[in-house]
Amino acid sequence: MVPEAPLEHSDHGVFPVGDGWFVVNACEAQWFESEGLGFYAPFEGENAPFGELGFNLNILRPGEPSCMYHAEETQEDFLVLAGECILIVEGQERGLRAWDFVHCPPWTEHVFVGSGDGPCLILAVGARQRGRGLRYRVDEVALKHGAGVEKETTDPKEAYSRFPEPKPVRCPDEFPSG
Repeated sequence: MVPEAPLEHSDHGVFPVGDGWFVVNACEAQWFESEGLGFYAPFEGENAPFGELGFNLNILRPGEPSCMYHAEETQEDFLVLAGECILIVEGQERGLRAWDFVHCPPWTEHVFVGSGDGPCLILAVGARQRGRGLRYRVDEVALKHGAGVEKETTDPKEAYSRFPEPKPVRCPDEFPSG
Protein backbone atom coordinates (compact mmCIF):
# COMPACT_ATOMS: atom_id res chain seq x y z
CA MET A 1 0.00 0.00 0.00
CA VAL A 2 1.38 3.44 -0.95
CA PRO A 3 1.18 5.90 1.95
CA GLU A 4 -0.15 9.43 1.76
CA ALA A 5 2.67 11.99 1.68
CA PRO A 6 2.87 14.43 4.58
CA LEU A 7 2.19 18.00 3.48
CA GLU A 8 3.70 21.12 4.99
CA HIS A 9 1.57 24.24 5.19
CA SER A 10 3.67 27.41 5.04
CA ASP A 11 2.95 31.12 4.59
CA HIS A 12 3.65 30.50 0.89
CA GLY A 13 1.49 27.44 0.28
CA VAL A 14 1.39 23.67 0.61
CA PHE A 15 4.07 21.21 -0.51
CA PRO A 16 5.02 17.57 0.18
CA VAL A 17 7.80 16.79 2.66
CA GLY A 18 7.91 13.05 2.05
CA ASP A 19 7.13 10.34 -0.45
CA GLY A 20 3.64 9.11 -1.25
CA TRP A 21 0.47 10.20 -2.96
CA PHE A 22 -1.15 13.56 -2.22
CA VAL A 23 -3.78 16.01 -3.39
CA VAL A 24 -3.26 19.77 -3.46
CA ASN A 25 -5.16 22.55 -5.21
CA ALA A 26 -2.84 24.41 -7.63
CA CYS A 27 -3.69 27.78 -6.05
CA GLU A 28 -2.92 26.40 -2.59
CA ALA A 29 0.43 24.93 -3.69
CA GLN A 30 3.69 26.73 -3.03
CA TRP A 31 4.59 28.98 -5.95
CA PHE A 32 7.87 30.70 -6.71
CA GLU A 33 8.45 34.08 -8.31
CA SER A 34 11.60 34.50 -10.28
CA GLU A 35 12.08 38.21 -11.00
CA GLY A 36 12.07 38.52 -14.79
CA LEU A 37 11.07 34.86 -15.30
CA GLY A 38 7.48 34.83 -14.06
CA PHE A 39 5.91 32.46 -11.55
CA TYR A 40 5.99 28.67 -11.29
CA ALA A 41 4.49 25.95 -9.10
CA PRO A 42 6.57 22.75 -9.11
CA PHE A 43 4.18 20.71 -6.89
CA GLU A 44 7.13 18.89 -5.34
CA GLY A 45 9.00 19.71 -2.16
CA GLU A 46 12.70 20.39 -1.70
CA ASN A 47 12.98 17.14 0.28
CA ALA A 48 10.37 15.30 -1.79
CA PRO A 49 11.32 15.59 -5.48
CA PHE A 50 9.43 13.64 -8.12
CA GLY A 51 11.69 10.86 -9.40
CA GLU A 52 10.31 10.17 -12.86
CA LEU A 53 8.30 13.16 -14.06
CA GLY A 54 8.63 16.91 -13.56
CA PHE A 55 5.26 18.65 -13.56
CA ASN A 56 4.71 22.37 -13.06
CA LEU A 57 2.60 25.40 -13.91
CA ASN A 58 4.14 28.62 -15.21
CA ILE A 59 2.61 32.09 -15.34
CA LEU A 60 4.30 34.54 -17.67
CA ARG A 61 3.46 38.21 -17.98
CA PRO A 62 3.94 39.81 -21.41
CA GLY A 63 7.66 39.94 -22.21
CA GLU A 64 8.75 37.46 -19.52
CA PRO A 65 10.61 34.31 -20.59
CA SER A 66 9.85 31.02 -18.83
CA CYS A 67 13.55 30.17 -18.62
CA MET A 68 16.67 30.50 -20.74
CA TYR A 69 16.68 28.98 -24.24
CA HIS A 70 17.86 25.41 -23.73
CA ALA A 71 17.70 21.76 -24.74
CA GLU A 72 17.59 18.64 -22.55
CA GLU A 73 18.31 15.00 -23.26
CA THR A 74 14.80 14.07 -22.15
CA GLN A 75 11.35 14.71 -23.59
CA GLU A 76 9.35 17.75 -22.50
CA ASP A 77 5.73 18.66 -23.31
CA PHE A 78 3.75 21.85 -22.77
CA LEU A 79 0.10 22.90 -22.91
CA VAL A 80 -0.90 26.57 -22.99
CA LEU A 81 -3.93 26.71 -20.68
CA ALA A 82 -4.70 30.45 -20.94
CA GLY A 83 -3.36 33.58 -22.56
CA GLU A 84 -0.77 33.95 -25.28
CA CYS A 85 2.96 33.43 -25.60
CA ILE A 86 5.74 33.13 -28.13
CA LEU A 87 7.47 29.78 -28.49
CA ILE A 88 11.06 30.00 -29.68
CA VAL A 89 11.94 26.52 -30.95
CA GLU A 90 15.03 25.59 -32.92
CA GLY A 91 15.61 29.29 -33.66
CA GLN A 92 12.07 29.94 -34.94
CA GLU A 93 9.26 32.02 -33.41
CA ARG A 94 5.74 30.61 -33.15
CA GLY A 95 2.76 32.43 -31.63
CA LEU A 96 0.77 30.24 -29.23
CA ARG A 97 -2.63 30.65 -27.55
CA ALA A 98 -4.81 28.67 -25.15
CA TRP A 99 -4.99 24.95 -25.90
CA ASP A 100 -1.87 24.88 -28.10
CA PHE A 101 0.23 21.81 -27.28
CA VAL A 102 4.01 21.69 -27.80
CA HIS A 103 5.98 18.43 -27.91
CA CYS A 104 9.78 18.66 -27.56
CA PRO A 105 11.66 15.41 -28.24
CA PRO A 106 15.08 15.09 -26.56
CA TRP A 107 17.53 17.89 -27.47
CA THR A 108 14.87 20.25 -28.89
CA GLU A 109 16.01 23.82 -28.18
CA HIS A 110 13.14 25.92 -26.82
CA VAL A 111 11.81 28.66 -24.54
CA PHE A 112 8.47 30.45 -24.02
CA VAL A 113 7.97 34.23 -23.71
CA GLY A 114 4.72 35.77 -22.50
CA SER A 115 2.90 37.94 -25.05
CA GLY A 116 -0.53 39.47 -25.64
CA ASP A 117 -2.42 41.74 -23.25
CA GLY A 118 -2.26 39.65 -20.10
CA PRO A 119 -0.65 36.67 -18.38
CA CYS A 120 -0.14 33.27 -19.97
CA LEU A 121 -0.57 29.99 -18.05
CA ILE A 122 1.46 26.99 -19.24
CA LEU A 123 1.45 23.40 -17.99
CA ALA A 124 4.92 21.85 -18.34
CA VAL A 125 5.72 18.13 -18.07
CA GLY A 126 9.13 16.56 -18.53
CA ALA A 127 10.88 13.23 -18.03
CA ARG A 128 13.42 13.03 -15.23
CA GLN A 129 16.71 11.26 -15.57
CA ARG A 130 19.63 11.32 -13.16
CA GLY A 131 22.62 13.10 -14.64
CA ARG A 132 20.55 14.30 -17.58
CA GLY A 133 22.25 16.43 -20.17
CA LEU A 134 21.35 20.08 -20.44
CA ARG A 135 22.61 22.67 -22.92
CA TYR A 136 22.08 26.44 -23.17
CA ARG A 137 23.05 27.58 -26.67
CA VAL A 138 23.40 31.10 -28.01
CA ASP A 139 20.43 31.96 -30.24
CA GLU A 140 19.77 35.40 -31.76
CA VAL A 141 15.97 35.02 -31.68
CA ALA A 142 16.04 34.08 -27.98
CA LEU A 143 18.43 36.94 -27.20
CA LYS A 144 16.07 39.40 -28.96
CA HIS A 145 13.39 38.40 -26.41
CA GLY A 146 15.71 38.44 -23.37
CA ALA A 147 15.45 34.64 -23.18
CA GLY A 148 18.93 33.57 -24.24
CA VAL A 149 22.50 33.27 -23.03
CA GLU A 150 25.40 35.26 -24.47
CA LYS A 151 27.82 32.32 -24.09
CA GLU A 152 27.02 28.62 -24.52
CA THR A 153 27.02 26.65 -21.27
CA THR A 154 25.80 23.47 -19.61
CA ASP A 155 25.76 25.11 -16.18
CA PRO A 156 22.33 26.41 -15.05
CA LYS A 157 23.97 28.73 -12.47
CA GLU A 158 25.88 30.42 -15.30
CA ALA A 159 22.82 30.56 -17.57
CA TYR A 160 20.70 32.25 -14.86
CA SER A 161 23.42 34.37 -13.26
CA ARG A 162 21.68 37.66 -14.16
CA PHE A 163 18.50 36.67 -12.29
CA PRO A 164 17.97 36.69 -8.51
CA GLU A 165 17.11 33.43 -6.75
CA PRO A 166 13.41 32.49 -6.98
CA LYS A 167 11.37 33.35 -3.88
CA PRO A 168 8.45 31.33 -2.51
CA VAL A 169 5.14 33.19 -2.86
CA ARG A 170 1.40 32.55 -2.60
CA CYS A 171 -0.56 31.73 -5.75
CA PRO A 172 -0.46 34.80 -8.03
CA ASP A 173 -3.71 36.73 -8.49
CA GLU A 174 -3.40 36.51 -12.28
CA PHE A 175 -5.55 33.35 -12.32
CA PRO A 176 -8.23 32.91 -9.64
CA SER A 177 -8.70 29.60 -7.88
CA GLY A 178 -11.46 27.25 -9.03
